[in-house]
Amino acid sequence: MRNIIGRILIGIMALGMGQYAFSAEPEGKAPVSGMTAAQLEAAGDEARTAKDFDQANEYFEAAIRRDSRNPVLYNKLGLSELRMNNMRAAKFNFQKAMKLNSKYADAINNIGAVQYMQKDYGAAARQFKKAVALDETRASFHVNLGATWFVQKKLERAIAEYARALELNPDALTSGNAGVTAQIASPEERARYSYMLAKIFAKRGDADQCIRNLRKAKEEGYRDLTSIYKDVEFAQLRNDPRLAEIAPAPDR
Repeated sequence: MRNIIGRILIGIMALGMGQYAFSAEPEGKAPVSGMTAAQLEAAGDEARTAKDFDQANEYFEAAIRRDSRNPVLYNKLGLSELRMNNMRAAKFNFQKAMKLNSKYADAINNIGAVQYMQKDYGAAARQFKKAVALDETRASFHVNLGATWFVQKKLERAIAEYARALELNPDALTSGNAGVTAQIASPEERARYSYMLAKIFAKRGDADQCIRNLRKAKEEGYRDLTSIYKDVEFAQLRNDPRLAEIAPAPDR
């Protein structure tokens, strides 16, 4: 959870629209000239699902030409740019979406994701907190905020956000779409993250997920596995033989 997600000024605005010059027609596809904004948006969604992000961008840009005040289109264009690792363009479009709708929680969350990826954790935390305040029921927002607390070593705050995410969605931390959690890079951070997840699942009474994450922590090189015999979260699992397989109980 330390570097645990979605990837997001005057300087950017100075680029103007030249960076976003719209091409005429997507090559090899049906002409866009007769398509409505809604049809172009649907085509962009399909291309993004197929991971054809260049194509998705062209559809979303064409849709924006027809409906330039639609924040959802800018947010989707930003997401496609983000998948291409074009953080500057992604942030520009997320900010445009937010300017069109100051309470658009998804765009605010996505700006935070870019700032997180740029290691501006304080700014990212502020955006994620805004997103949570606007829509407290979105598990992914809590996951992202938890990740930001984790990377800043504010572990109690991180645990609280992850626990809330699990209340909202039991798969929030185990699915392939766990917000910025995917940005955890170093083995040491991954090991610490897995150990913290194990504590959360132990506290929730989910022994299988707890053991699964303890095993991951061990594989990733967590250095203090004997803490499972000290940390109160694991008290209910002390008689589980799987614990001894992960780390033998210390001699008393």
